[in-house]
Amino acid sequence: MKILEVRNLTKIYGQDDNQVIALKDVSFTVDKGEFIAIVGSSGSGKSTLLHLIGGVDKPTSGDVIINGVNVYQQNEEQLAILRRREVGLIYQFYNLIPVLTVAENMTLPVLLDNQKVNHERFEELIHILNLENRKNHLPKELSGGQQQRVSIGRALMNAPSIVLADEPTGNLDSKNSREIVDLLKLTQRKYKQTLIMITHDERIAMQADRIIVIEDGQIKKDEVLHK
Repeated sequence: MKILEVRNLTKIYGQDDNQVIALKDVSFTVDKGEFIAIVGSSGSGKSTLLHLIGGVDKPTSGDVIINGVNVYQQNEEQLAILRRREVGLIYQFYNLIPVLTVAENMTLPVLLDNQKVNHERFEELIHILNLENRKNHLPKELSGGQQQRVSIGRALMNAPSIVLADEPTGNLDSKNSREIVDLLKLTQRKYKQTLIMITHDERIAMQADRIIVIEDGQIKKDEVLHK
């Protein structure tokens, strides 16, 4: 079952002599529950692609369809709701709010969506992420690996259909990197979520079900590794 369809996606920045084509006519589909690794050199367009899928940026042309909904045919309010409920975003830089505790950072997206916090899901995530003894800690009181765990928990609290991770291990040492990837794979399987991850780490990419290679804003290779 298709969860995501990307159709002829193009993103152009600037005009005339200053024009930069970040993405050019990119198309692919993703099935529910797949783990996709997107790889490519710096400036290849992979982060632009992830932001367009997540509704963070708007394409010059083309479509992104999540669960049958055309993302860029939504008005601003509809788009905001779609982002909160269907997409979980995890960044290299944790983007936690420094004055909020672990629990408050994790549940913030739910409250912003005017929804009630699912305390059973929260406790389950806290346990999976090994943050039970850190609920009331501020981000500055956590290690880098723990902060990234909080950002994963925050992304998963609304039970999104798709989790988008942009170099989630980029700021971590090898031990924490392995743990974060293992956690993402665990939650992907447990919650039957689709995981799309940008990574420079070939070892991480090889764990994915499928690798998409981006070069100069275009897909150069789309390879299934594990069925």
